[in-house]
Amino acid sequence: MADATVRRQAVRMAADGTPVRRQDTLAVEEPLEIRIDGEPFTTTMRTPGHDLDLALGFLVGEAVVVKPDDVTRAAHCADDDGSHNVVTVDLAPGVPRPARERHRHVSSACGVCGTATVAEIRARSPHDLRVDATPVPATTLARLPETMRAAQRGFDRTGGLHAAALFTPDGRLLCLREDVGRHNALDKVVGWAFAGGALPLSGHVLQVSGRASFELVQKAAVAGCPVLAAVSAPSSLAVDLAAETGMTLVGFSRGDRFTVYAGAERVTTTTTTTTTTTTTTTTTTTPGR
Repeated sequence: MADATVRRQAVRMAADGTPVRRQDTLAVEEPLEIRIDGEPFTTTMRTPGHDLDLALGFLVGEAVVVKPDDVTRAAHCADDDGSHNVVTVDLAPGVPRPARERHRHVSSACGVCGTATVAEIRARSPHDLRVDATPVPATTLARLPETMRAAQRGFDRTGGLHAAALFTPDGRLLCLREDVGRHNALDKVVGWAFAGGALPLSGHVLQVSGRASFELVQKAAVAGCPVLAAVSAPSSLAVDLAAETGMTLVGFSRGDRFTVYAGAERVTTTTTTTTTTTTTTTTTTTPGR
């Protein structure tokens, strides 16, 4: 297995131009070829680590697999140079094989950019998230970024990795994955849940670093997760898709504030007085930015 970080020579410059030579730790970015039944399907740029989770999560997002029984084997294949940048996933008999025209290259910055139409992406989301009425306290949502950040060991070393984390509604961290690509990090979490038979992710919360793109909302919806929170802004299409699928979409989740762009009915706040305790729905205001 390749290392997730590497040391490189660098020169740190002060404002006055004074150079300081040093060794910096960088996040590794290498290609991973995903094969289906031994045949090439796609290649993505990623940070090595949890490659099988990445491959399985990617195939969930592509609607190639739905349940663990759809896969008979997932394993690394040694490259000619021994770098182990190839994963093969063998599908069970009866599982439809994807069309070869869907084979493409995926960068670490792009999730499903090669998909032909938006309608195709929406068709991959088999879950009606509106039936999942799991309430999520506002206090829980507010502390998720800090909990995720405290567990980002790779980011501590490099400053160059995105993260995705799966939480229970009360804020218990179940799984965290890091990668140079936001989409890869989320695929690794979804793949972990898929391998453990935990899909759909009903009653869970996904927290991601960076912004909430359309692709991340799509991946969360296909995984059946009713709540997706991001530390930065969502795109307009991400908000539209979240509303269409019944997802709660949170952006600008920083400090003690966040903004709910869709599905605000799930977000609750509990106010305690000397005589009664009430639970109400709340939508936070957009933070200054």
